[in-house]
Amino acid sequence: MKKLFLIVLLVAFSISSFAQRSDNDWYLNVGVNAINSLGSRSPIYHPGDWSFQFPVSAAVEFNWSENFSIEQAITFNGFNEDKLIDGVDLQEDYNYLSLDTHVKYYFGEHILGRNADWIDFYANAGVGFFHIDETNISANIGGGALVWLNGSRTFGLRAQTIAKFAFSHSESGFDNNHFQYHLQAVFKL
Repeated sequence: MKKLFLIVLLVAFSISSFAQRSDNDWYLNVGVNAINSLGSRSPIYHPGDWSFQFPVSAAVEFNWSENFSIEQAITFNGFNEDKLIDGVDLQEDYNYLSLDTHVKYYFGEHILGRNADWIDFYANAGVGFFHIDETNISANIGGGALVWLNGSRTFGLRAQTIAKFAFSHSESGFDNNHFQYHLQAVFKL
């Protein structure tokens, strides 16, 4: 797992150096995540029971227009022995790996107007690949807020929630529907 994490970081830094030379609006997002896979339809069900083992997440985002962007994200996490996934008490530790591609629509100016350039609200949708015990593909939908911490909009913090709907959730054991939460630092490249 450590080797995979190092390879992903190396690829992310390679992409970011390419993005700097291309003179486009690219962003690197790095932070933490938590997973709610407790078998509930509520996105805030029992926050104390969410998974938070090696909770690293990273993403590269390209804004191709003022309101639209595409993002490629990778997430690592895990579930400890004696924790619950969908009401099942785990007998061993499980790692979580997710690769997600999202299209994002920034709509904050429609709510707050163009003068509120310190915050961006967005909705996102896409597909994902994730692995806990088996592998599954998901349809993802979510949203978030990005707060810019400087006037030039080159550094910020974002909070985001993603609902992941597994394609074959009825036969997939642990690899089924769940919520994922992110808190990340955002750097304009």
